[in-house]
Amino acid sequence: MNVMNYKGYAARIEYSEEDGLFVGHIAGIRDVVGFHGESVQELRNAFEEAVTDYLETCAKL
Repeated sequence: MNVMNYKGYAARIEYSEEDGLFVGHIAGIRDVVGFHGESVQELRNAFEEAVTDYLETCAKL
């Protein structure tokens, strides 16, 4: 398992052979926030977008 970091959040990264995608989940939060991408760059972009969306949602609540 590999890890990505962005704005103080970490993500657990795995490869899904079945789906042919990299799959990640933001670690260390109570919610389940997942994202995926076909390449490392797509995965990184999806992770950063997921963190940004998560922070915006938390601020609204």
